[in-house]
Amino acid sequence: MPVCDLAVSSVRELNQALHRLTPDTNETAWEIDNPQGKHAIGVGINVPVEIDIKGHVGYYCAGMNKFASVRIHGNAGTGVAENMMSGTVHVMGDASQSAGATGCGGLLIIDGDASARCGISMKGIDILVKGSIGSMSAFMAQAGNLVVLGNAGEALGDSIYEATIFVRGEVKSLGADCIEKPMTEADRERLAGLLGRAGLDGAAKVDDFRMYGSARELYHFHVDNAASY
Repeated sequence: MPVCDLAVSSVRELNQALHRLTPDTNETAWEIDNPQGKHAIGVGINVPVEIDIKGHVGYYCAGMNKFASVRIHGNAGTGVAENMMSGTVHVMGDASQSAGATGCGGLLIIDGDASARCGISMKGIDILVKGSIGSMSAFMAQAGNLVVLGNAGEALGDSIYEATIFVRGEVKSLGADCIEKPMTEADRERLAGLLGRAGLDGAAKVDDFRMYGSARELYHFHVDNAASY
């Protein structure tokens, strides 16, 4: 197993080594020691490898990830898994602002809480937060699913498009054009599948969640809605 000690090597050297990997590489399991909150660790991975980061990371860890499974044994700074395309990123602590921002695919799991703007402008990523999320989460979210086992802050789903939000706890307030919706059987199956992918089979009940999405009143400009844009 390749081991990279960031107390000795630079993040640039690590990322270059990961970018040189080919899809048929035999180096499929990596360990990264002493991340010490450094930024941009594991950005742009494009191969199906397993990466364990042993500590806290800074901004944009695992951004633009494709295929890789990244486990962060600590907290993550702003923009973890930003613009992820596929694969899995698992934060075993808390996440700062804009977790999973603009993500197009894959699964982001956060064991703790996520700060403001979690899932901002998400475009197909699935995000599961076992704790609570901050204000303006799922702002302008276009596709994908945001599942929250705790509470949600102010202006949840402001200006949301076709993403879906499931919250088990309390919602402080909804943003513009975001409404609670009844869950269909297909929605319930989708939520159960997401909980299962995060290893929560039986640990969280689908019936305990409420679902939110777009009222579709802001898709086209109307002067009566000018104050909401």
